[in-house]
Amino acid sequence: MPTPPLKAVTLTHVRYTRGDRLGHFLAWISLVPVFISLGGFVSHFLFRRELQAMFFALGLILSQFVNEFIKTSVQQARPETCALLESCDSHGWPSSHSQYMFFFAVYFTLLTYYKIGILCRKQIFAVVLLVWPVALLTMYSRVYLGYHTVAQVFAGAALGVFLGGLWFWVVNSGLRGFFPVIEESAFGRMFYVKDTSHIPNVLKFEYENARFPRSCFRTVYLLYENVRLEGIDILVVIELFEDVVKGEENCKQNV
Repeated sequence: MPTPPLKAVTLTHVRYTRGDRLGHFLAWISLVPVFISLGGFVSHFLFRRELQAMFFALGLILSQFVNEFIKTSVQQARPETCALLESCDSHGWPSSHSQYMFFFAVYFTLLTYYKIGILCRKQIFAVVLLVWPVALLTMYSRVYLGYHTVAQVFAGAALGVFLGGLWFWVVNSGLRGFFPVIEESAFGRMFYVKDTSHIPNVLKFEYENARFPRSCFRTVYLLYENVRLEGIDILVVIELFEDVVKGEENCKQNV
């Protein structure tokens, strides 16, 4: 019985010429979309559960569906090197890797510019110097490694820029109004889903709210120890107790 032909998962199956150091480097760059999806968005959901990031990830997924639909409709072949790379059984226009990275770059840049979430406008230079070069390198890697033509990667990049900007507008001009509803829903309460888009500096906010209760309870504990060890008069104890109760209420109001 003949063995059926094997098919690789094109998103993770990357080949380069043995001994080509640049090709080796670009092969890893070509896997950046995988790292962002698994290392970035999955870990973000597990530890932060921000609605803005969830809709960011949803936009990337929808973008890939659009990419597959266009590829299936156009059915443009990959370059001749696809035979060596075992990737001729999939279509090449537009490049999904380029589309993914430029969608990510545009959306991330807009999040930073409009100071949404943990980002601030001062970080725009870090975004420009890090995210966009990686997007350009990913696009170049697909041509250098022989998976796409120049036209295919430019088409993917252009589509990614358009869809990234469009999805950002859809989320932050329309869907963002439903974030409080999602927060208060059974799903939101079960998984502690939240939206911090309205907080100017989330990192500072979380830092201060983590420190404040600790300082309040430390003050309460010290008062209790002074009362217990010093043998203070009962009237003084009552006054201190009232102050402690007021302090606890202030703590709860400020947390």
